[in-house]
Amino acid sequence: MIDIFKTVGRRGLFMFDPETAHGMSIAALRSGVVPACRLPADPRLRQTVAGLDFANPLGMAAGYDKNAEVPEALLRLGFGFTEIGTVTPKPQPGNPRPRIFRLVEDEAVINRLGFNNEGHDAAYARLAAIRTRGMIGVNFGANKDSADRTADYVAGIRRFYSVAGYFTANISSPNTPGLRDLQARESLAALLTAVLGARDSEAAKANRRVPVFLKIAPDLTEEGMDDIADEALVHGLDGLIVSNTTLARDGLKDPRQAGEAGGLSGKPLFDPSTAVLARMRKRVGPSMAIIGVGGVSSAETALEKIRAGADLVQLYSSMVYGGPGLPGSIVAGLSKLLDREQVKSIGELRDSRVSYWASRKV
Repeated sequence: MIDIFKTVGRRGLFMFDPETAHGMSIAALRSGVVPACRLPADPRLRQTVAGLDFANPLGMAAGYDKNAEVPEALLRLGFGFTEIGTVTPKPQPGNPRPRIFRLVEDEAVINRLGFNNEGHDAAYARLAAIRTRGMIGVNFGANKDSADRTADYVAGIRRFYSVAGYFTANISSPNTPGLRDLQARESLAALLTAVLGARDSEAAKANRRVPVFLKIAPDLTEEGMDDIADEALVHGLDGLIVSNTTLARDGLKDPRQAGEAGGLSGKPLFDPSTAVLARMRKRVGPSMAIIGVGGVSSAETALEKIRAGADLVQLYSSMVYGGPGLPGSIVAGLSKLLDREQVKSIGELRDSRVSYWASRKV
């Protein structure tokens, strides 16, 4: 299916601007015309992470299904989990168009969407209507004009507690002015205190503890990584998602598109995000869950994230170039790699190249 998409489907979608093509792909998934992945389950790929069970370690990252329109359809493509959002309490239009740019030679994307979404209520209604629930995470953020951003994150916990498999607090998008300031130590401490306190109070009422992850940027200094790791450990955070898009533009082949403002994702993000992943693994130790995201486009790159310290991995931009057959191809490829490695569980390979990636100069 990947080859067919690259020769036919991609050519058709690329006739449209990226945001229109994205809407068309959502409509196709919602209609049911995209065939489901029929791979048999491989028990070696099953993972228990932050107390949750995942059929395989590959997930769809937040940003694609912002409004929880097609989480079930995404899971049918072969993903072990999917993450909706980023959602904000109030609907907001995001930044002016055009705001998504393909860098075809680099197999990359630049976006400056700005948390465009329909708000908490619309996403909640769709999630509440799901009858057979797979692993669906909820990624939440703050409205651009919010007077109290911490309160917006707390509102996300309270609104979605009954329908979320896990939560992700997104404090690392470069497209909402000032949002990344929440990664600074004092601000992060206050945010985690409020968010985890809200989670604990909801857990007591629901008799169910939903894990909370923190999504961080790849453009952190060593001191910034130290601060995040320390606060995550002190507050008992369940896990990290490493990483969001980057503001860097190093080594791109498309200089015209590279000049667009926004966050860069796709293949060029693989090395820097994997290096930050490994450095954070060294900082937080072996117990905290980490989801690796950035430049995953194949079974080999997915496994390399795991070797660098990830428990689970996510992708998004590579779907633009690989199409809906990509997740199934990656999951099948992971099984073949485990055959080669002769291991009983993919988790046995975690951390096997942490030192290598933590020392990489990228």
